[in-house]
Amino acid sequence: MSKKIFIKTFGCQMNEYDTNRIFDTVKKIGFTKTEDIEETNCYLLNTCHIRDRAKEKVYHEIGRVKKKFESKIKPLVIVAGCVAQAENEEMLKREPYIDIVIGPQAYHKINNKIEEYLNKQKKIDETDFDATLKFSYFNGIKNSSKKVSSFLTIQEGCDKFCHFCVVPYTRGPEYSRPFDEIINEAKTLAKNGVKEITLLGQNVNAYKYEDYKLSNLILEIEKIPEILRIRYTTSHPTDMTNDLIKVYGISKKLMPLVHLPVQSGSDKILKLMNRKHNVKDYIKICEKLKETNPAVKFSSDFIIGYPGEDQKDFEDTLELIKEIKFSNSFSFIFSPRPGTTASKLELIDRKITLERLEIIQKQLFNEQIKINKSLENSIINVLTENKTDKGDKFFGRSEYMTSVIFNSNDEDVGKIVKVKIIKSNQNTLFGEKVNKSRLKVA
Repeated sequence: MSKKIFIKTFGCQMNEYDTNRIFDTVKKIGFTKTEDIEETNCYLLNTCHIRDRAKEKVYHEIGRVKKKFESKIKPLVIVAGCVAQAENEEMLKREPYIDIVIGPQAYHKINNKIEEYLNKQKKIDETDFDATLKFSYFNGIKNSSKKVSSFLTIQEGCDKFCHFCVVPYTRGPEYSRPFDEIINEAKTLAKNGVKEITLLGQNVNAYKYEDYKLSNLILEIEKIPEILRIRYTTSHPTDMTNDLIKVYGISKKLMPLVHLPVQSGSDKILKLMNRKHNVKDYIKICEKLKETNPAVKFSSDFIIGYPGEDQKDFEDTLELIKEIKFSNSFSFIFSPRPGTTASKLELIDRKITLERLEIIQKQLFNEQIKINKSLENSIINVLTENKTDKGDKFFGRSEYMTSVIFNSNDEDVGKIVKVKIIKSNQNTLFGEKVNKSRLKVA
């Protein structure tokens, strides 16, 4: 009998990377991937604890699975990821349909836990922290990703303990993978046909293994001929060191978009958040990066309505947004995460936070629209990733991660092509590929 696994992934890019590696390991015990939930023998939900109502989304998804299998043999149900780590005991008690909960630092044990459950039919809670063993295990299993743009985790965990963030409790302390392991995995991805690598970490620019830093990794991966573009996320302002800033003036493959979450434009709120940087520090980093490479643009994250935020704090955030002119950003209303310091604080009136979020997002979105509009009638470099769902256009991304829809052909997938932008909206550029002959004439 064939064994098929269906995985649904929530949350960050690191969860997407983890899902890919889970697929790679369960192949060793006979599982194949399916996109059809109706035929699965094993349903795995890879969860994220960052956003609001994360726990309830898990129960909602499990409820959907229960309905689909009311008249069928129940699949093995696994809840993995950060919600599993944070809510392990409660989940097994509250939802009997769940068979295994497994935390993100225990994925190297997943094959053993699946076989253990199938043999004993006894529920399993596996949420120990052991990043060293996890990565040592996966280092022996080839990364099978063949996407044009792929993720590569280099660092996990966090020692910052921002008061709103659950990551230190779900991913554990900061751990940096050995330098050579990362380079070898990058080379494997290149052989698979990957053209763009995004280096991942909860604090990716805190990467440090022996004398190696993120800057060393970028410059070493740059030597791999097949890799055309390099990105990294998510960075922390306190770890944006001078050696990393200098790479923006040296590297030919590091993309000029810097995702640098600031969270607030108010020093008072940053202190309450325990962010360990202030607005002046943040602006100085942005200025240094622009001096090193004038093409650099910034994206960020903003938490609106953090406990204690008054009108002046909000206006300070709005002022920072206007000053930096972020090309793309994410903004959310504060949502308390269980177990964090901020979860004990008094919330701001919901109506006020919604009004502030609307104003912030309007400013951010207007800047995005303005930047995209400025690209109309210009020619930009686009890495072609795939055909669109309709199949009559192609999808790629600009150097600044903006989605681009354009006319092209199958031969261009995996290549950087010149695209003339015809029109745009807030999130997407639309254009047509420029033939080399036309470029020469121009």
